[in-house]
Formats: sequence, structure tokens, C-alpha cells
Amino acid sequence: MAAGLALGCAGQSQKTVEVLDPRTGVTVGVLDDPIEFVQLSGVAFGKRSNFAYLGPVEWNRMGSYSYGLWVHIAPGNDVQPADIRAPAALSLLLDDGPMVLTPIDPPALVGDAYRPVVSWGQTAYFALTVPGLKRLAASRRLDLQCRAVGGGDIAMLPSHDTRAALDRYVRARGLIGD
Repeated sequence: MAAGLALGCAGQSQKTVEVLDPRTGVTVGVLDDPIEFVQLSGVAFGKRSNFAYLGPVEWNRMGSYSYGLWVHIAPGNDVQPADIRAPAALSLLLDDGPMVLTPIDPPALVGDAYRPVVSWGQTAYFALTVPGLKRLAASRRLDLQCRAVGGGDIAMLPSHDTRAALDRYVRARGLIGD
């Protein structure tokens, strides 16, 4: 919804955006553009690789805050991602170890926090705590592992450095000081 209204395609600006959902009155805080991930390896010649997009979300219901992580997988035409909502289907590999992502149902809003990049992709929200968000922002490493159909994992890396964008996000949310 929020950035979905403001986004065209994923880019590199990585500003923080707040949008008021007109129907519910919930303020949604997101990055201007989600973070893009590209498949590390395993793509055959002439095949399109998998991409993923990730973005933190803050829902403010009249001073009651909750957080989540929006993830969109844009499948290629080689190794297919399994259902990303399945238990332990996605994990993030950070400096201090893995963070397994647990699916959640986001608040019922007018639209998604971010605009899906492809209509045939998979989109889901995952539980995120304030300490988990700070952990993401502080990590130099941010690799995404996605379970593949038929077994194995698809490894994806950010297409650019994520630390500055995530640091700005947690600072804009007032979760860490200057």
C-alpha cells in the first residue's frame, strides 16, 4: 500500500516513506524502494535467474507499533522457489547467524506495503521484532536463502549495500539514536 502507491520499480534511493491508510487510519512506514536480491548461482545459460525484494514495514495504529518484513520473490525460469509461506522456507543469513522468517498476516489495509515487481511472483509478510530489525540494520552480511521446489536452497545476495538504507530506516523510526 504505502510504497506501492509511491513505487514504480525497485531502485536505489532507499528513503523512508510514511503513508496513512485512508480506510483504517494506520500509518505505514516503509523504504521508498524495497531492497533487491539476485540469485547467486545455479542458473543455466540462457535462463532467467530468480530475484527477491525485501522491505521492513512499521504499522502504527494510533501509537501501537508493530513490525514486519515484506518479501516478494520474482521467479526465474530455471530453479523454482517453493512456497515462501511454508515453515522455514526463507531465512536471512546475518553476521551473527541465521534469522528464520516466520509468516504473518499483515493488518488489513487498502494495499500492500510495497508493490510486487512481477504479477506471477510470491509475496508474503514475516514477523519482525524491534531487536530483529536492529540486527538486520547492523549486519554487514544479509543473504537470503529460499527453499527450492524439489529440495535444496536458492541463495540470493543484495544487489547493493543494504546497511545505509536499513540504518536510515531504524533511525527514522526512532528505534536507535543518532
